[in-house]
Amino acid sequence: MEHLNIEIKAKSNSHDEIREILKSKNADFKGIDHQVDTYFNTTSGRLKLREGNIENHLIHYERENTEGPKQSNITLFKSDPQSSLKEILTKALGILVVVDKQREIYFIDNVKFHIDVVEDLGTFVEIEAIDEHGSMGKDKLLEQCNYFLDLLHIDQDEMIAVSYSDLLLEK
Repeated sequence: MEHLNIEIKAKSNSHDEIREILKSKNADFKGIDHQVDTYFNTTSGRLKLREGNIENHLIHYERENTEGPKQSNITLFKSDPQSSLKEILTKALGILVVVDKQREIYFIDNVKFHIDVVEDLGTFVEIEAIDEHGSMGKDKLLEQCNYFLDLLHIDQDEMIAVSYSDLLLEK
């Protein structure tokens, strides 16, 4: 399944405040997911296998490394944690880096929120305005993302341009 996201990632020490704002907007809390994202070597974009107790996907995405809301073109494949997919990808491509995190997942309509604690990196928040069916368009997603940036009091100087994998590789 291929779809378009407009998303942000930001450093955050305001998890309690963000939770309260999301609850006040009747966000749908999906749960806490311990996720291990294994990034593989690739010649274009990023390829990761997400293994969690809620989400399990092979994810390929292409996204610019810019601060603020950015477009991400994503292709998802729902994976079976019991399959040999990780072994095959490891043998074929090699592992670039592994990101281990605890993630709280919330939804308000088509907008997904992550409150993350990432091993060796710290605490973050992500907003993803998702267009799964190609019916909303980039402008509407950008509008949604900007609305929630303001609502959650996320400042420009807290935003991060790169992925967790890039941050870990920089360490």
